[in-house]
Amino acid sequence: MALSSSLLLGAVLALTGATTANAATSVDYVAVGDSYSSGVGSGSYDSASGDCKRSTKAYPALWAAANSPASFAFTACSGAVTGDVTAGQLGPLSASTDLVSISIGGNDAGFADVMTTCVLQSESTCLSRIATARSYVDSTLPGKLDSVYTAIRSKAPSAHVVVLGYPRFYKIGGSCLAGLSETERSAINSASDYLNAATAKRAADHGFTFSDVASRFTGHEICSGSAWLHSVNWLNIGESYHPTAAGQSGGYLPAFNSAV
Repeated sequence: MALSSSLLLGAVLALTGATTANAATSVDYVAVGDSYSSGVGSGSYDSASGDCKRSTKAYPALWAAANSPASFAFTACSGAVTGDVTAGQLGPLSASTDLVSISIGGNDAGFADVMTTCVLQSESTCLSRIATARSYVDSTLPGKLDSVYTAIRSKAPSAHVVVLGYPRFYKIGGSCLAGLSETERSAINSASDYLNAATAKRAADHGFTFSDVASRFTGHEICSGSAWLHSVNWLNIGESYHPTAAGQSGGYLPAFNSAV
């Protein structure tokens, strides 16, 4: 009886495993977007991706490795703005595409210039630059996001599209003793929330799923003592304010998994 039960259990598990595997391998997945999707900051870059810096430790590659989709196209690129996605990243999309992931909008809103201004200039200049970015998010970014989302839906009419947001950079009242003021850090965090809210609204209006990553990074911001984000790195400036490998695996990947 025990042997029969074991055989039956084994057969059930084998059948369940086969069913699960078949479901996973039937998915055609395309990952587009900016440096937060390409994996800048996490290392292990594919040399063939050049300046796009696509990493094997980025959440799209991690998800593909864990789920063995039928196909995986990874076109996300460091520095991408919305126009770069529509012009050069959507080639792999088709009517058979099942799943798309994207993070985009931060570069359009001037993310790099905001951080450069805040690090190198006065608090008042920093706050003024942040205000300009927020104004852009109100006036211009929604239309640019609409263009990208419309293009994705046109090329992949049946795909489940997951739009991922951006983390808050700083733990307020954290362990950083030098650098930006708490006022600046708070304003930068608030601007990230503002960008995420605008992105979530546009995603919802297109029938896409928005996945917030900010909560995943709570306790792992810069100044937390256990950061999943690079602070300013003068030796590798491009990785500054980007997720580490731990940020991709512990922050972005779970956020993506929860939305798939």
